[in-house]
Amino acid sequence: MLQLTLRIVFSLAVVLFIMWGLARVVRRPLGTGRRAGLVSVLGRQQLSKGAAVAVVRVVDRALVVGVTDGQVTLLGEADLAAVEEYQPDPVVRREAVPLDELSTLAALPALAARPAPLAGSLLAPGTWTQAWQALRGRAS
Repeated sequence: MLQLTLRIVFSLAVVLFIMWGLARVVRRPLGTGRRAGLVSVLGRQQLSKGAAVAVVRVVDRALVVGVTDGQVTLLGEADLAAVEEYQPDPVVRREAVPLDELSTLAALPALAARPAPLAGSLLAPGTWTQAWQALRGRAS
């Protein structure tokens, strides 16, 4: 019985580790290092589930193309300098916080109000604590 329990726990741990690894891979930004070639996507706007408009830089030209599941259509040309100059949102930079400064982190309301990344999920420690307390309450 103990051997079966250990096998199940180990299998669950392996599955959760694989899911965690895949989630980290999916969250990585795709834009790093992609501008070095002759062709690069400068911007893209999704219009519907299967259609989008993209601005593509080809050598020294900016082409506006329509993209669907079945084809890519040239819609027109844009001024390359104006397109490359346009910055819709400032780049958000993340910086490491030293461990000795973590105690002062509660003073920052924007960071303190943010929920934990796993809040409400099966992997959150609070979920298991609440389940344990509910089971203890039923048993007594």
